[in-house]
Amino acid sequence: MTKKLELLSPAKNLEQGKAAINHGADAVYIGAPLFGARVAAGNSIEDIEELVRYAHIFGCKVFATVNTLLFDNELKEAERLMWELYNIGVDAAIVQDLGLLELNLPPIELHASTQTHNIDPRRIKFLEQVGFKRIILARETSLEQMKALRETITADLEAFIQGALCVCYSGQCYMSLYLNGRSGNRGSCSQPCRSAYDLINEQGKTLKHNAHLLSLKDFSAAQHLEGMIDAGITSFKIEGRLKDISYVKNVTAYYRQLIDGIIARREGLKPSSSGKTSIFFTPDLERTFTRGFTDYFLQKRQPMASTTTQKSLGKKIGRVISCNGNQLTINTKEALTAGDGLCYFNDDNQLEGFLVNNVAGNRITANKTLNLNKSITLWRNNDFAFEKQLQGDSAQRKISVSMTLGETPTGLQLTIADEDGCTATATIDCEKTAARDEAKATETIKTQLSKLGGTAFEISDLKIETSQTFFIPSSQLNELRRNAVEQLIQERIQHFHPKDTVLIPNEIPYFKTRLDGRANIVNDNAEAFYRRHSVTVIERGPDQPNNTFKPDFPLMTTKYCLRYELGQCLMHKCNKNIDKDYLNELYLINNGNRLHLHFDCKQCEMKIFANKNK
Repeated sequence: MTKKLELLSPAKNLEQGKAAINHGADAVYIGAPLFGARVAAGNSIEDIEELVRYAHIFGCKVFATVNTLLFDNELKEAERLMWELYNIGVDAAIVQDLGLLELNLPPIELHASTQTHNIDPRRIKFLEQVGFKRIILARETSLEQMKALRETITADLEAFIQGALCVCYSGQCYMSLYLNGRSGNRGSCSQPCRSAYDLINEQGKTLKHNAHLLSLKDFSAAQHLEGMIDAGITSFKIEGRLKDISYVKNVTAYYRQLIDGIIARREGLKPSSSGKTSIFFTPDLERTFTRGFTDYFLQKRQPMASTTTQKSLGKKIGRVISCNGNQLTINTKEALTAGDGLCYFNDDNQLEGFLVNNVAGNRITANKTLNLNKSITLWRNNDFAFEKQLQGDSAQRKISVSMTLGETPTGLQLTIADEDGCTATATIDCEKTAARDEAKATETIKTQLSKLGGTAFEISDLKIETSQTFFIPSSQLNELRRNAVEQLIQERIQHFHPKDTVLIPNEIPYFKTRLDGRANIVNDNAEAFYRRHSVTVIERGPDQPNNTFKPDFPLMTTKYCLRYELGQCLMHKCNKNIDKDYLNELYLINNGNRLHLHFDCKQCEMKIFANKNK
């Protein structure tokens, strides 16, 4: 049986959604007008509808994010929004708040957002049982865990392959809400994990100063795609609904080529959408936004933080040979150009940057006076030439079609058929005049009918099955072609319109009977949902209006461990270099806030608690 693989790309807006499809995405996810987990990436219903139409031409899918927690006074509006998304043909809605399942929902496919904290196999199974057709796995999920899940779960499994990493388990981070009232679960995270902190111990000794101790590198599973396929993943997700269009084009094209390479050498695999994508540049993950890469927990725990900066470093280009004012000589194999942005770490280990005004071989002129030590490393975080390549049409996607020109009693007909079995036929009434020059007439027919440059199609085969060679004016051939193509587009849009998925409520017991605030229940519907599934004790979540944080409530729960990151893991028996300063209680200090670190070594997790008064 053939397995379909889906490359899923982010769409900040309509333009980026189309660009992702053109560069090889099989599906895109886009923020709905309201209730998306990226409040700055909402889109109008009209734009989403246009994206749906464009995507369905290629057999691609569009998923809309409605994945914030909802207050009681927002539920009716969320219900109306779900119906609007269904009516315009959105393929699925990505949701977090299970209170939605108590509403009068349209028969739209539901995907469980990673914000629903999809790490516990029992919870994942429950989500499948209550009607979710796809589970978006937590980023912390290992290949081994993916494989084990596939053996018990029949729902689609979606996993991240590229992009920014939240240091906390998704849906379990309340630090932004606690520090400044901006809730990640409500789509407005202030990203305190990207801030700089001091690390101090119980005695008040500063162990690390002004370091980005919670800021992770970017995730990349580029080396593990086949392992993920073998583990049962069918949807491969790129993070980045707040990234620019260059990032979307570059990263989508990169993974399109990787996945196509796997499909080409392995039997039983195919893309989940149609058409062939031609890339007009060489994709490179390091040439658009990157903090450096980690494969996180796909195989094993490893150092994964970007403690020196939370910003994009880009691609390492080489080292300084000499620096004289604004004149630099660089040891590099990269081709530099005027307009490039370069950066380096100064003597205080802070990231600084400058622009390149002129290039002569490996000598450059900077836009300001510099005092760089010999051998200091330079990165390029703005690649002017690469960005220029990505402007405009940097890729092309075409669906293969065959054409057959025939005749009717009163004229001619053109039938066009595509690689998915969709067909369309256009006819025209006209006089059928025998051609005087058959070769020239045949050439004219082939030339005019093959003019598909401005469409989603390219011709692979053309048959002329008329009783004799006719002289047909170019205008009539063009009319036939345009009408047939338009009909085929409509046929494809209809063909790929999503089938209804009816949610049937049930009373399957949840695997817990007591839920604390981390279940993120903030409305009556969500509480009713869990009570229907045998939960008897419910504590409302901290996102609830006017709620306060209990001292023992974790602001973050993370598989990332700061002790491990700093080489001070207490569980590694081979680690003989434990610093006694790390053996006591540890705290993070930032902007007057003192946060207590708790290390659950048995679970191999770190928690962060509020601790302002010590």
